[in-house]
Amino acid sequence: MSGALTVDNRDVAGLTAEERAQWSAWAADDPDLASPYFRVEFAEITARVSPDCAVAVFRRDGDVVGYFPYQKRGGAIQPIGAPMNDYHGVIAPRGEAPTLAEVARLLDGRRFSVNGWVGASTRGIRSESFRTTIPDNGGYDAWYAARRQAFGKYFKDKERARRSMAVEFGSVDVQIGLRDPALLDELIALKREQYRRTGRHDIFACSWTGDLLHALMAHEQADFGASMAVLRAGGQIAAMEYSLHAGRRFHFWFPAYVPSLARCSPGILLSMETIRLGAEQGYRDFDYGFGGEAYKRYFCDTVQPVTEAAFLGPGLPSAIGAATDALLSMAGADRAEEIRNSLRRRWNVIEACEVTGVDRFKGAALAARAAFAKAMNRTAAAS
Repeated sequence: MSGALTVDNRDVAGLTAEERAQWSAWAADDPDLASPYFRVEFAEITARVSPDCAVAVFRRDGDVVGYFPYQKRGGAIQPIGAPMNDYHGVIAPRGEAPTLAEVARLLDGRRFSVNGWVGASTRGIRSESFRTTIPDNGGYDAWYAARRQAFGKYFKDKERARRSMAVEFGSVDVQIGLRDPALLDELIALKREQYRRTGRHDIFACSWTGDLLHALMAHEQADFGASMAVLRAGGQIAAMEYSLHAGRRFHFWFPAYVPSLARCSPGILLSMETIRLGAEQGYRDFDYGFGGEAYKRYFCDTVQPVTEAAFLGPGLPSAIGAATDALLSMAGADRAEEIRNSLRRRWNVIEACEVTGVDRFKGAALAARAAFAKAMNRTAAAS
């Protein structure tokens, strides 16, 4: 590629019809950009809700060669919709996108962090996202037969769990494609309780994150949108999941289940039924996102590499620097790296959610205490 790479930073709402069409065409031509997060509609809806959003328009020799939507938090730059944006990268002609390092250099933030970068990268931590693909020939039945043959014990156990749930609580029913705002509020309440229970930062404590889920679900478009799936046992909600979808891709996003029913695996049962019912509606790729949760190996037959990386200015963010140093000295060298990694990931979430310095400081202090307690508990258990 010839010519110097330059960038124009623009309002997402200011994209022209021609630019929107170009963005959509490039995303449609590249299988790596098939996720709903790469759709121009996702960027536009998010920019109306999340504070301080923009789109980087990259050019060479005056020609547009890529788009990257992002948001600012103070001097930090993150993918648009972070921490809820599972996949991000430059929307460009296949094989011609600027690299992660080039994007970080041109955007020139005090801090630039990504956790699911799709595209060229020479640094960062590489991980994998997980999907399952339903064959056009044979559909769900053929897929499930293959999964059951490969992991018979696991799926037989889930079939027994469903029968036991029906016996104990009443008939098990699943609905997908729901767009009920009250149901979404109920799911958000379950997620907030889960965050409190597990000591994670409550991403819904700031208003814009919940507003984004509502805005995406209210969007009316045949090949892009968001919806909910619900599993009820005896008429009572046992599990829910909020998902994003575009074209043939269905992305599982926010699952929640009633903790007292955990022994019945309601979340797994809902996932299985969502795949069955979604396949009937024409979805073929069901995306579980990145991360190594053990259950994913029973469902997924396709992986895609993604990168987690952070480009930092001098020093740690001031909100956590001194407190972190003190905690690391107390924890000892054997746990220091574990605490650093945990704090970095927690800080990414806090920085993305909270739009004021005061709220970021509060979140950082809580994260530091939680990371230290977790590391100390592990040390005690190992001794």
